[in-house]
Amino acid sequence: MDTLESITLTTGAAWASGINLYATLLMLGYLASTGQIVLPPGLEPVADPKLMAVAAILYVIEFFADKAPGVDTVWDALHTFIRIPAGAMLAMGAVGDNNQAAYLAAALAGGALAANSHTIKAGGRVLINTSPEPFSNWTASLGEDVAVLSGLWAALHYPWLFLTALMLFILFSLWIMPRLWKGIQKIVETICRFFLG
Repeated sequence: MDTLESITLTTGAAWASGINLYATLLMLGYLASTGQIVLPPGLEPVADPKLMAVAAILYVIEFFADKAPGVDTVWDALHTFIRIPAGAMLAMGAVGDNNQAAYLAAALAGGALAANSHTIKAGGRVLINTSPEPFSNWTASLGEDVAVLSGLWAALHYPWLFLTALMLFILFSLWIMPRLWKGIQKIVETICRFFLG
């Protein structure tokens, strides 16, 4: 695996895990187990059938939890403590190098990318949940799954396209995060006013 492939696998796995960890694990495991990609030694366990089975079960649970307003927010809140460390671990495993500094750098960058994509997803879902109809949740959830699968596919097969899209995503996240925060603050204030009068 050359340097560019290593970078895109590292960043792609971390970014995708922040949105949907289980879809990320399933896709990497499936592609590796069918011989479509060769993973570095640190990521080979994702192709283990037992890990893939657990990821598949959790993906199905998340698929339905992600469609229900309110349930998706609770699910995302709990997964703050799962997706971000997993993104760091996947990035570290993707480095495929015995250099401890490279492992640490990948873990830090991977954790930051997973935190970024997770924050955009979770914050966006809080705002979407204020909509009275359920279709926006379904649309957002399916869109996130498509983004994860197509983003990982691009990272593995079209590295420059993925890196360009990732840079645009980071710029977008810098623009949208203050707006998400203001929107969430307004929702919290409205809820507090409702319960406290």
